[in-house]
Amino acid sequence: MKRIARSTLQTAVNLAFFAVIGTAILAATFSLTHEAIENTIEAEKLKLISQIVPPSQYDNDILRDVKNVPADALLGTSAPTIAYIARLKEQPAAAIIEVVAREGYSGDIRLILAIRPNGELSGVRVLAHKETPGLGDYIDIGKSDWIKGFDGKSRITWGDAQWKVKKDGGQFDYMAGATITPRAVVKEVNQTLQYFALHRDELFAPTTVSAITTVTGDSK
Repeated sequence: MKRIARSTLQTAVNLAFFAVIGTAILAATFSLTHEAIENTIEAEKLKLISQIVPPSQYDNDILRDVKNVPADALLGTSAPTIAYIARLKEQPAAAIIEVVAREGYSGDIRLILAIRPNGELSGVRVLAHKETPGLGDYIDIGKSDWIKGFDGKSRITWGDAQWKVKKDGGQFDYMAGATITPRAVVKEVNQTLQYFALHRDELFAPTTVSAITTVTGDSK
């Protein structure tokens, strides 16, 4: 009887031991996997940001130098988002903001913009869209260089009349048969520059909050 009890106890101890070991292995695996995923996400973010703010133009940890940005009609956002702040020798170099153009032909168009302290655009990229392939999708850098037409532009040199596609009397090119898509993008970029002018000091103030958020899109 004692032998059976001892055997049962030993079995229970063994099961408990292996359960603990198994849990530890799973926890370690999750930790390593989670870390790998986070590292991949950060690498993709930096790859995307480098398209609109060259790494040589900032020396801070841009993914952790961030500002919380409340939802705002000028940004086309319905929920809070994050602005990444690029700094060089502790001086502001650019604010990178994710916004939404609400008037695309096939729905919302998500954009990411980099704006220099003087209000000039460093670059714009499309993160996500549902525009018609071969027609309105030329706003994507993977399809054409149209989006590069924003580089260096600002509201300092152009007023609202110029921030339109040429069909509407503005300065931006468009492709025949696909006016709605670029019109929506130009409008939102202009509105984002207006937002920046109103909130510049807040965006470039010393960062007191650190955060990481997922920025996804075509990194071509």
